[in-house]
Amino acid sequence: MNTKAVILDEKAMNRATTRISHEIIEKNKGITDIILVGIKTRGIPFSKRIAEKIKAIEGKDVQIEQLDISLYRDDLSEVAENPLVKQNQFNIDISNKIIVLIDDVLYTGRTVRAALDAIVDNGRPKKIQLAVLVDRGHRELPIRPDFVGKNVPTSKDEIINVKFKETDGSDEVTIIE
Repeated sequence: MNTKAVILDEKAMNRATTRISHEIIEKNKGITDIILVGIKTRGIPFSKRIAEKIKAIEGKDVQIEQLDISLYRDDLSEVAENPLVKQNQFNIDISNKIIVLIDDVLYTGRTVRAALDAIVDNGRPKKIQLAVLVDRGHRELPIRPDFVGKNVPTSKDEIINVKFKETDGSDEVTIIE
């Protein structure tokens, strides 16, 4: 596999995170009742970064939850013969809250669909919004993000590789062939 292009470097990722954070605040007229939910794996560090930016802007903490959607995947049988199934349980009541679901890359929409199922199983939020660092297209389900760091048209043969310092030791987004 060869790196075709660097789409976002560390500075560009920081700018995208700052912009998305401002957009979340503006769209919701503040941060009252907002809960950020990061999808495992790279949605979690991205959600923490957004929370840090929001705190710097608003001067208040925003609640963060983590979501492991493995139980909700529609391709479990393709992943393993006996897949590991985990129960999701948020630490707080999400009823009547605004959930901002956060992931690194939006592709087919299947991960987001699974995350929506998991969220609804944990309560009835007032609203669910979607924030992604990269939207690469090729949707298989009618899912559209509310907040996007960068739209990157790709072919189905290409891979978007997102790295965060917290999980990978560096910050960058690349296209791999």
